[in-house]
Amino acid sequence: QVQLKQSGGGSVQAGGSLRLSCEASEYTDANNCVHWFRREPGKEREWVAAIIIDDGQRHYADSVLNRFRVSQDKTKNTVYLEMNSLKPDDTAVYYCAADGPYYGARCLLRGRYEFKYWGQGTQVAVSS
Repeated sequence: QVQLKQSGGGSVQAGGSLRLSCEASEYTDANNCVHWFRREPGKEREWVAAIIIDDGQRHYADSVLNRFRVSQDKTKNTVYLEMNSLKPDDTAVYYCAADGPYYGARCLLRGRYEFKYWGQGTQVAVSS
């Protein structure tokens, strides 16, 4: 059973940076497509970014493009979301999710679909 364990997050002032981690028990075909989402209280889930474990292709929401960067360390079975130039609007609970096997656009454009595996979520709070 795939498990995703999140860490990182916290509180930061606007303009600051944080890094979230999403460590999997293992990354295989079953969870090679990894996405990041966020949810503010009372709002719909918002897709943030995606990465394909196999080849590292990435895709970002316009709201975070050029500020956030998703990366991976295969030796640690970990995907990272590096968040820079944070804004108060970035305040939310962030979740990583994974499913597979999906490649190319079938992975990168899956933000609207359900995912089989989820992290527990981590709070990010950005103050002005």
